[in-house]
Amino acid sequence: MPITEVENNLIHRVNVGDSLTRAAARYPRSLALADHARRLTYPELNTWVNQVAGGLASLGYQRGDALALASGNSLEFLVTYYACAKLGVVCVPINLGWRSPEIAYVLRHSEARGIVVEAQLRAVMLPAIAEVQEVVDVIVAPGLGSGQQAPATDPNELTFAELSARGTDEEPACLVEDRDALSYLYTSGTTAFPKGVVGSHTAVYLESLTMALEAQFRSDDRFVAVMPMFHTAQLNCHCTSAVMVGAAIFIERGFDATRLLELIESEQITQVFALPMMYRAMLEHPDIATRDLSSLRRALYAMAPMPEAQLRRCIEVFGCGFYLLFGQTEMSPTATIFQPEQQLTHNGSVGTPVVNVQVAIMGADGGLLPPGDEGEIVYRGPHTLTEYLKNPEATDAAFERGWFHSGDVGRFDDDGVLWFTDRYKDVIKTGGENVASIEVEKAVYAADPNIAEAVVVGLPHDRWSEAITAVVVLAEGAAIDEERIIAAVKAIIDPYKAPKAVLVVDELPKTSTGKIQKNEVRKRFKDHYVRFEDASS
Repeated sequence: MPITEVENNLIHRVNVGDSLTRAAARYPRSLALADHARRLTYPELNTWVNQVAGGLASLGYQRGDALALASGNSLEFLVTYYACAKLGVVCVPINLGWRSPEIAYVLRHSEARGIVVEAQLRAVMLPAIAEVQEVVDVIVAPGLGSGQQAPATDPNELTFAELSARGTDEEPACLVEDRDALSYLYTSGTTAFPKGVVGSHTAVYLESLTMALEAQFRSDDRFVAVMPMFHTAQLNCHCTSAVMVGAAIFIERGFDATRLLELIESEQITQVFALPMMYRAMLEHPDIATRDLSSLRRALYAMAPMPEAQLRRCIEVFGCGFYLLFGQTEMSPTATIFQPEQQLTHNGSVGTPVVNVQVAIMGADGGLLPPGDEGEIVYRGPHTLTEYLKNPEATDAAFERGWFHSGDVGRFDDDGVLWFTDRYKDVIKTGGENVASIEVEKAVYAADPNIAEAVVVGLPHDRWSEAITAVVVLAEGAAIDEERIIAAVKAIIDPYKAPKAVLVVDELPKTSTGKIQKNEVRKRFKDHYVRFEDASS
């Protein structure tokens, strides 16, 4: 008897949900997720995912529908994500740093039918949900509660436990095409609402395998997840990759240096993914010398450069390989990886292209440039987004000339290593010259070890057009000499690139994923160099 279309699809398809199904069969006794006291083996995780998928199907969810997800790092976050994948439902993670208008925009723009929301976030999310009549299902996860929930009392709401109870242990038998959307990930907006990045099953599946291959992930690895799962870096560089190889994921709500050092030692963690400032906080922790960190195999970082002095100290103290990941949401997200063996020989670069991604440098005329020449970094490969949701103009611009345009400036050297210069929008135009803010930031870090964080921006100036300005956070108890730092920077890079001023602040504005918001820094200090006429004139 001929097989059905669904049967044929189940045999051949590329589906991120299937990677969990296979891991459960291959690793029947292995730990999959640990959320403090709650622990699940791979078969237990897969069973719960199937129950939630069945519960969603009982509510009428099917291929192509969208389900929003407002959650911190938790078991329920990943269970929802994989349940959506198995059904062909599009998961729409909500950035927990968004305000109500942004949340309502994303719910409306994605055409979300429902939302899974953690109990402690319910009050924050309800005003946005109320604005979007199309959101008919509100599924409340326990969040910071005990995991046990009383039945929902609101007729329009359902608890996560009630949703699970509506399903069965059976694998969903649904037709899902390889290039169907798995997620809509909305990029952080600066002057407008964010764009919806449509990521397919193929893109995320292959990117997850790429990360596992490039960083040599293993089934006996024990990952810790401290970065937000609603961001692609934590979700698709690490969580989905861990599931691919059957590794364990220890879920943390956020970063705490004391807690993370304890966890590495007590749970024999093998992999950490964190920001440079987080590694610095651990280096400066009073207990660092007494902690047993010997289980670590690799430490990954992203979002910001690692000053060389800090990097050398990290390698010495943590005793493992350090990797820098470079890419963007549109690349699912990894495009290049800076391997441990290159960290000190090519310090400051962003590494080499990963498997499945072709990287080139494009000039203003659309031609590809040779090594040494600077231009826009462009990509080709199956990791690339399908499109910007409901935004054909942005999609066409991003895919012009048959490449994905990153908006980043960079160059290749003769070794085939990629050097990131800056975002086009962050290049400072000063005195008729273009200066990369990243280059100046690296010099500022090198100029004084008392600088814990630094960001360099161009601020309005009546002579320079934009004055190069460093805004810094100091190490605890430290002090700096502005003139000495500026002089030190001039000895490191071309003097005209040195900051005109060094401004000290208590903290820098950041996104929920730890990326410094340069647009907010520019806005805050936009009047710093404004000259006022003498009041008596």
